[in-house]
Amino acid sequence: DDTSVAVLETAAPDLNSPTSPSARLHFHDKVTADNAKYHGIHPIVSLESHNEHLAPLIAQALRSLPPASPKSNDFTSHPIPVRSANHWLRKQKPDFISVTRGPGLLPSLSTGLQIAKGLAVAWQVPLLGVNHMQAHALTPRLVHALGQPSTKRSNHEENREPAFPFLTLLVSGGHTMLVHSKSLTHHSILASTTDLAIGDAIDKAARCILPEEMLTTAKDVMYGRLLEEFATAPPRDGTGYDAYHYNPPRTRGEELSRKPSRWGWALAAPLAETRSGSKSKAMEFSFSGLGSAVLRICRRHRGQEMTHEERVDLAREVMRVAFEHLASRVVMALNSLLQERNTDDNSTEGKIGTLVVSGGVASNGFLKHILRSFLDIRGYPHIRLIFPPPSLCTDNAAMIAWTGIEMYEAGYESNLGCKALRKWSIDPDADDGGILGAS
Repeated sequence: DDTSVAVLETAAPDLNSPTSPSARLHFHDKVTADNAKYHGIHPIVSLESHNEHLAPLIAQALRSLPPASPKSNDFTSHPIPVRSANHWLRKQKPDFISVTRGPGLLPSLSTGLQIAKGLAVAWQVPLLGVNHMQAHALTPRLVHALGQPSTKRSNHEENREPAFPFLTLLVSGGHTMLVHSKSLTHHSILASTTDLAIGDAIDKAARCILPEEMLTTAKDVMYGRLLEEFATAPPRDGTGYDAYHYNPPRTRGEELSRKPSRWGWALAAPLAETRSGSKSKAMEFSFSGLGSAVLRICRRHRGQEMTHEERVDLAREVMRVAFEHLASRVVMALNSLLQERNTDDNSTEGKIGTLVVSGGVASNGFLKHILRSFLDIRGYPHIRLIFPPPSLCTDNAAMIAWTGIEMYEAGYESNLGCKALRKWSIDPDADDGGILGAS
């Protein structure tokens, strides 16, 4: 439901200005479809929003292109004319066009893809169709480039941070997966959801827990953000409080045990109470059971208004249980990679020092707090956590532009006949061949 356009430029090392960043965003803007009355994303409303806003955003972006040099008259870098008010501007022609190709809703993806093809043909430049899950994984490298100076090295890859390999936790309304990012195009999926994505589960819980007035006055359908604000707000009686008040579980036993509330209910950790017990160790995510438990708690009031205090407690507990479920699989993955390294001295599998957390849910402050506390107490205080700024956590054009740059510099481009992809894995071992498997 997001329509976004960006103009991104990378810079060669500037010896006269050693502190200048290695990338610059000349333009970046986004319009989100108004889906509030549907309490979720409506495909037709989103498509209409793309059709309404994409061309105007591109027109704005063109005016933000760097000015063309007066001497740039060679064939390949011929400037493009851009109309601005009552006069024309000479602008630099982009080197290539990046566009989201998948995964996602085909009508929305096709809208952007067809316009991108038109620009690529008109300007006779390459097209880069980008996997937006790969883009989320690479977003911290964009953030680093925007804030750090470029350095002159023979191997371009060494100048990008975080360096491969690292773990990536992709958490959004449509996806939940833990990925071993080994290289630009090699992202092995270690765990993914078997039912609901975490963002979807939290949004549904929020619609059940939040007071009606909060839902009806919400400006968008990002109910997870409202749930966090509701759960971490200061108490009404003005007493002192800890916004998170969180004690991480020291052992797996503590992690899987129910924690009864003062209201008589308790939420079970996902996959903790399967019949055989084996699912508690499975490398997968599941959030449907948590959502069903929240719905049962809300329904048991049978028309009676749930108190504000109980709503706050339930909101906090839902997030704690969901986020600990994420953290538990991160620790399990780190344990497995470390064991592989210990049994094979030549293995590089265990040499992980960074966990990238990206996607819309990554902007949640409680998630950040839980992941850090959980890793610290379970033996991984050295793991660096990287969260992109909130504006780059959700879907955006800047991360698509950046991924296009990395792919372009690595020698890749898409053919003009490429199609939008509803499903497109980032794992090369998947049936579709991953990022490079798409034709």
